Formats: sequence, structure tokens, C-alpha cells
Amino acid sequence: MDERERRGIFRNLTSYGDPGLSRFLRRAFLRSAGLDAADLGRPVVGICDTSSDFNTCHRGMAELVSAVKRGVLQAGGLPLAFPASSWNEILTSPTTMLYRNLLAMEVEELVRAQPMDAVVLLGGCDKTVPAQLMAAISVDLPAISVVTGPMRTGLWRGERLGACTDCRRYYAAHRAGQLTEEELGEVEARLCATAGSCPVMGTASTMACVTEALGMMLPGGATAPAASGDRLQHAVAAGRRAVALAEGGGPRPRELLRPEAFRNALRVLVALGGSTNVVVHLFALAGRAGVPLGYADLEEASRAVPLLVDCKPAGSGYLEDLHAAGGVPALLKALEPLLETRVAGEAGAAHLVDVSGEPMAARLALTAPPGAWQTTLRSLESPLGPVGSLRVLRGSLAPEGALLKAAAASPSLFRHTGPAVVFDSPEDVARRIDDPALGLTPDHVLVLRNAGPVGAGFPEAGSLPIPRSLGSLGVKDMVRISDARMSGTAYGTIVLHCAPEAAVGGPLSLVADGDPIGLDVEAGALELLVPEEELARRRAAWRPPPRPGRGWARLYADHVLGAERGADLDFLLPGG
Repeated sequence: MDERERRGIFRNLTSYGDPGLSRFLRRAFLRSAGLDAADLGRPVVGICDTSSDFNTCHRGMAELVSAVKRGVLQAGGLPLAFPASSWNEILTSPTTMLYRNLLAMEVEELVRAQPMDAVVLLGGCDKTVPAQLMAAISVDLPAISVVTGPMRTGLWRGERLGACTDCRRYYAAHRAGQLTEEELGEVEARLCATAGSCPVMGTASTMACVTEALGMMLPGGATAPAASGDRLQHAVAAGRRAVALAEGGGPRPRELLRPEAFRNALRVLVALGGSTNVVVHLFALAGRAGVPLGYADLEEASRAVPLLVDCKPAGSGYLEDLHAAGGVPALLKALEPLLETRVAGEAGAAHLVDVSGEPMAARLALTAPPGAWQTTLRSLESPLGPVGSLRVLRGSLAPEGALLKAAAASPSLFRHTGPAVVFDSPEDVARRIDDPALGLTPDHVLVLRNAGPVGAGFPEAGSLPIPRSLGSLGVKDMVRISDARMSGTAYGTIVLHCAPEAAVGGPLSLVADGDPIGLDVEAGALELLVPEEELARRRAAWRPPPRPGRGWARLYADHVLGAERGADLDFLLPGG
């Protein structure tokens, strides 16, 4: 059997005990699809299609699939699209994060089982992109990521609108009695103007930018708006490049995703003032790649990199503005003095390359700096904000770490001590947050527990609403602490991912109403100010909450790692 019979449609032969029969049957059945001998001799490029009527962000996916196919055909490959599940944050209960690892497993098995020489991963909404990348690392087949791109902004009464930072802002105004039901309905009709993911620096947009920074996407692909000519041209180019990857056998994901690439991605994340969710995703990707990455690496990036990108919720603009300013290539140019462009190899230092095969240093040398005509992308010498847009917190309430998006928080609350009001679940928040009997003041610290990976599948419940009684008085922010996540589109002084989580006995499980909690952002401290003797008494009385009884939720709860390790499943890491 020659090499041609081990590649293309003859990869991963069906097990009949007779390889010749398997090859014969494949040829016969593919001929029913109109493919002849010339087609069947080409390198096969799989196209992972995550379209779904439930995922409105991906409603333009069919056009992207067609564009990728066109590029593959132009380059002499055979494109074969296949579906994978599509998890949309808005229409999924309780949260798409519960299913990120399920999609990663699904894509891994589909790529591993079906005959393809390379794969183009089409994603967009929040968890699809990290799930696909996790799968690609585990299979280590040549892969390239293409995203749907961000929505265009809408317009209401002369103001630009973009999901979902503006969703939250206007809904908070409605809760506070500052916006009527009719006005809220008008905003609702204009928030999501087109197909595509959220046009602010939420998780989807941040993840797209970080994927490009990691080198798993062709340059310029993160920010092009959905359904634009730029977006379709990028998809065609990705299809062409996928054929070259298939023919050359790489570079493969594990060749691209070196420690230096991950450290660069963290610098980009901080410069973006990006989603805290992406920290979890980067830790998961690094875990799959066998690369040590943790909060210490994020802290190092946060100390060195200022906020450069003016996009909501940390700024005022939108992704289409960043795209017009040059997108991620221009951002990398702005960060050039802080980036690592060489990797340590066995024979000395080698160039860090991306999926295009071009060295980062060579690309940066040819990239123009951000234009003086625009204000969305700033320079290191004149940044939008100081260093530390993302902060790691530690202390007696989060000994293994917690996160705060400082760039979207209130500086007046960076140093705060107040009494806790404890909610035992997201459902408990919904029931009681507006109860006048709680007697809440702006100084109270709202604490949510049992909302981490084990406790609840890790929902975006950390952005607790401001109680109506305080919102009506003009209170717009309070310190909120949880083991949950928050949407990358959210804002406020919100401490997230407290580890260990409450459901496994972390300190959050011991907090009682009235306990003083101290937050010091500049010192990186989060403390439960209760004597150790009292905590020991509570710890002895604590019992873990029940876990799900069956199915995926039970498998997830039994095997998911903490947020500080990427919330991946333990048996999916290298070595199991």
C-alpha cells in the first residue's frame, strides 16, 4: 500500500478486517455523491460546521462553509463539511460552559474517526472556538480556525448599540425604573442588528483575537464583521491554506502552540481588556498542549501590558472599529516590544510561526503601526488605560486564585470592606435579590456560591444584578464575589472564579451573612475576615451539595477540574 492509500479518503479506514474492501466501499459510496477518481485522489479538508437554528450568531455559517469550500477547490483539495453541535449562550440551559468539553470531545472524535488530512474549524459564539481548538490540539491534525465574525452595531435614538454590554446597561436602567417597558422593547429590536457574535469585547470577540494571536487563525481573521466581504475573503483564504497544510502535513497545532505563543496570547488578552472567560479557555488549551500556564503567567502579563483597545465593556467602541484600525495584526505591532518571537528549541532558538507558516518576526516587520487617524487602538506610549486590566486576587477567600476585570470595574471599590449577603445558587439570587427584608446597602458584598464547575456547570451568573431598591437610588455598582463566571460583555466590580469552589469545600462555602469581606485590588487580596477557629467549626459542619444523578452533567461534575486549571475534564489531559 503506497502513501496515497494512507491519505485523503483512505485515512482512518473502517474496520472490516479487509482494508481493500474498505477502500472499495468508500470509492463506491462517494461516487453516489458525484465524486469521480480525480476528486478522490485529492487531499481531503474537513470543514467543521457549527450552524444551528438555535444559534443565531451562526446564522451566516452556510455562506462561510461555501467560501471555505471555494478556497479548498481552488487549491486542489476535496472539501467535506461535517456538522458538530452548536452551543449558543443565550438559548442554552443552564450554560454553554457545561457543554464546552462535550463539544471538544465530539469534534475530537469526528476528526479522529473520519478521513481528512486537515480541518477548518468554523465557530464563533463563545464556547465553540475553544472547544474546537481543544479538540484540534488533542488530535494534532493540521487545523485552522475561522470565526463567524462580530455583528454590526445597531442604532437607537442616535446611539450605537451592540450586544451585549448595551443589553446589560439598558436592562439595568429598566430595573432601576429609568427606562419604560416600551423603550426597552425599542432597544430590544435594535440590539442585534446582523448575524455574528457580540460586537463588543465579550468572550467570542476576545477568543477570536486570542486565537489569531496564538497562530491558529490566518492574520486579520478575528475582527472582520460577519457577512462582510473581508469575512468571506478570509474564509476562502483559510480554505486554500488548509490544502497546503494537508499536503505539507503541518504545521500542526502542537507545533504552533508553544509556551511563547501562550504568553503572547495573555499579553494580547490584557491589552484588549478582554473577557475573563478566555483565561479559563487559555488554561484549558495549554493543558491539552502540555504547556504549563497559570495565574502567575497572567500576573506577569498584567503587570507589563497596559489597556490599548477602546472596546466595550472596558472602553467605548466596537469590534468593527478595531477591524477598521487594523485588527489583531495592528495590535500585535503595537505590542511588538513586549512579544516573544522566538521559541527555545533543542538546537537553539527557532522562529515562532503561525498557521500561515510565516515567522511572527517577519510579519511584524512588514506590518504598519496603528494609524494616527484612529483612536480605537492605542500605543504603549499613550495607552487607553494603565497596566492591570485583568487582576488575579488571592487570600483566605480564594487561596487558589480569583479574577477581576479591573478595566470594567469601579476604581472607587478597588479597596472595600463590607458585610456579606450570601446566596446559595443562581436560583437563590433570582428569588431574593430584590427582597427588602435583606436590608441591603451599597456597602454590602453580594456573595454567590455553588455556581462553579462542579456546583452548577460554571454559569455566567457572577454578574449579580444591583438590587432594585439600590438601583432606583442611582447605585450602579457593588462588590460581587462568586465561584461563577460572568459574560465577557459584563462590567462592574465583580470577583469571579474563586478557587477552590464552594461545591468542593472551598472557603466560599463557609461564608455567612454579615461576615466582613475585604477586597484590595492593588494588593491582589481577597480576604474573609473571620477568625480561623470559627471557620474550623463551620468547616466541620459543612456537607457537599448533591451532584447530578446521570448523563453528561454527572460525568462533568465527577471529572471537571477547577477554573484555575481550565475547567477541562481530568481524563482528557495528556496522560489522562
